[in-house]
Amino acid sequence: MALVRAYANIADELEAAGYSGADISRIKKQLGHYLNVREIIRNASGESLDLKAYEADMRHLIDTYIEADEPRTISPFDSMSLIELIVKTGIANAITSQLGGLKGNRNAIAETIENNVRRKIIKEHLSDPAYYERMSALLDEIVTARKARAIEYEEYLKRIADLARSVEAGLADDTPEQLKRSPALRALYNTLKKARGTPARADRVAEAPGEYRVSGDSVLDLALKLDAAVRRVRPDGWRGVQAREQVIKAALYDILRDEAEVERIFLIIKAQGEY
Repeated sequence: MALVRAYANIADELEAAGYSGADISRIKKQLGHYLNVREIIRNASGESLDLKAYEADMRHLIDTYIEADEPRTISPFDSMSLIELIVKTGIANAITSQLGGLKGNRNAIAETIENNVRRKIIKEHLSDPAYYERMSALLDEIVTARKARAIEYEEYLKRIADLARSVEAGLADDTPEQLKRSPALRALYNTLKKARGTPARADRVAEAPGEYRVSGDSVLDLALKLDAAVRRVRPDGWRGVQAREQVIKAALYDILRDEAEVERIFLIIKAQGEY
């Protein structure tokens, strides 16, 4: 953005510097173009300026030098991310309120939404790898269909909005009722379900203490059993303390009877704030 910096230095002195009216008009037009490009790039990348580090200084300046009535909330959605806005207000309103500057540029709007959904998937991936890998694959399908013009724009908006809702919620519409109350239990279930392409682990489960509800879904039964075991034996402050982590691993092994599977499941358990 060399043009923007150069213009800022002599913005008020162009005529005195020998520029004609036509030159000044051309430079301003170029400046507007590059500023618009910069804004598109910022929106598409999901970048935003975080002012938290400056809030205390800003508040001091405001309190010292500015007198005003008590602030009032104009909109309850001011601090929401693009994905949150899609979920709360619908995709049309979200586009209008956050992407108004891209009006008419369907590709830029689509890429901005896709990048925000992708960032959310990456951010939450470790908490439930199997689920968010599935969401990533669905996003890839939608993007491919859009670029190939295999779907109409209105259908694209519907699909990307549905995906955004699933990504934000952390669960799909067909999630079993017993899993909706616990993200940790969902993560266990999704991880176990992903591995069902191999011989069923549930068939090898040993009888161990711990209450869980028989659901008719062997994967769900196993997830419930593992969840109950972890909650029953976990020591305080167990993360990062080998002896305490081994207590949990031992309980997992009593159920799974497979050391490699214990290590795989333990990584999921370790990422759950509930435990």
